[in-house]
Amino acid sequence: MNEPDPIVRPFMITNGRTEPMRDGLRIETQLHASRAALSAPLRFESRRIVELCQTPKSIADLASALTVPLGVVRVIVGDLVTEGYVLVEDAPAELSFALIERIRDRVRAL
Repeated sequence: MNEPDPIVRPFMITNGRTEPMRDGLRIETQLHASRAALSAPLRFESRRIVELCQTPKSIADLASALTVPLGVVRVIVGDLVTEGYVLVEDAPAELSFALIERIRDRVRAL
């Protein structure tokens, strides 16, 4: 019988914080990390976000990939943006239909 993965409470991941250090991070916000950020002294979810953001990802994409709540990802990403490890890409004036569908699908997967 397989043992289930241990459950880590969201407040443990964010050190009890519920608000991101950087405001304005929406679920469709596109993020990108530089290759240099891969050598930063990051742990756990922060490290994984930097790895995933080697190609642009949205907050919804990251929450789905990490299987953690959107709010938790917003807090972690806010820290990474503030520290300069992850960059917020300029938002397009309008979101493409394909991007909206992808975000919808990622949110449903949560």
